[in-house]
Amino acid sequence: MNKKLLFINIVLLAFILNSCGAFQKPAVGPEDQIILVADSSDYVVLKSVLDSTFEKIIYTPQPEKLFYFRRIPVGQFSNYQNRKNILIVAPLYSESSTSKYLQSVIDTAVKREVMHDSVAVITKYNLWARDQLVMVLTAPTMKKLELDIAKNSDNLLYLFQKISDKRLYETLYSSEFERKNIEGEFLKDYGWVIYVQADYKVAINDSLNHFVWLRRAPNSSMERWIFVYWINNASPAYLNADSIRAIRNRLTKKYYRTYNDSSYVEIAHYYYTTHEINFKGRYAILTQGLWQLNTFDMGGPFINYTFYDQKTHRIYMLDGSIYAPRYFKRKLIQQMDVTLQSFMTAKQLSKSRTKELLDAVKDPK
Repeated sequence: MNKKLLFINIVLLAFILNSCGAFQKPAVGPEDQIILVADSSDYVVLKSVLDSTFEKIIYTPQPEKLFYFRRIPVGQFSNYQNRKNILIVAPLYSESSTSKYLQSVIDTAVKREVMHDSVAVITKYNLWARDQLVMVLTAPTMKKLELDIAKNSDNLLYLFQKISDKRLYETLYSSEFERKNIEGEFLKDYGWVIYVQADYKVAINDSLNHFVWLRRAPNSSMERWIFVYWINNASPAYLNADSIRAIRNRLTKKYYRTYNDSSYVEIAHYYYTTHEINFKGRYAILTQGLWQLNTFDMGGPFINYTFYDQKTHRIYMLDGSIYAPRYFKRKLIQQMDVTLQSFMTAKQLSKSRTKELLDAVKDPK
């Protein structure tokens, strides 16, 4: 009987001896690059399943990859140990150089678990650099390794996405350029807060209809829009893909209109996906797709989180859109995603953070 595949964060003896110690420099390299340590012969066999797992395509509307590989042989690995995302892949016992490397660094107890089909994914954070993820994918045989990667593809991709979001948030967040007075107003008036960068403006603040629209660089070649919408005394029954689509279209038809009021934003009928996720401890629906004007003159990608907050009995819809026709937008969408994830209700804030924001309303300087 097959045992459940486990994801473990384990300290490997040889890795400890080669790590940088308590002080570490930040990991380097492109945010969407994964250094893939694998023999060419292994990669030929695993290329299809690895590509479909990590090099997933999103449409913005042009096709862009979430991550891309830079494959290196294990003999060059020491030159890349400071990179942000590292993936080492090989069967545990084979004649490949990467397999022999794994045999030398994985301790005996873990090897035993791998051979008993209990462990196939080993993760280690901050191994050679700060905010780094090193992942090892292995199995007793090549066939088993291929099957395990396919079976757990969503979880494997999620781990790299999560640490990438963490790194990006640290670069985006700046107390110096934070609009704390605006955040404080939202907290005081509505009981929630979202991170507002200095170059965002409040375009619409419709308290009666529970809708707030933040805009960045309006009428430029790289616009970003965020809206927060909420329904009081709501039912979790709203949490389904059809309702979310209908609510978003209703809101954008009302609020996202051209200057002469001749056209409005709606969800495009192609590339529209929904996923059930955990949003800060709440069941949520993540929706990603493309928006367009109903006249088909403009368009771009959007990302949307909709969830029910049990403590406030509200349905919240958090939505971010990009209009940047001259640019690749994968990184812009990730920045938008990270901003949406900064959303918190009043009950989630510490007393000191609450005081800081409310004080900023009194003294906006």
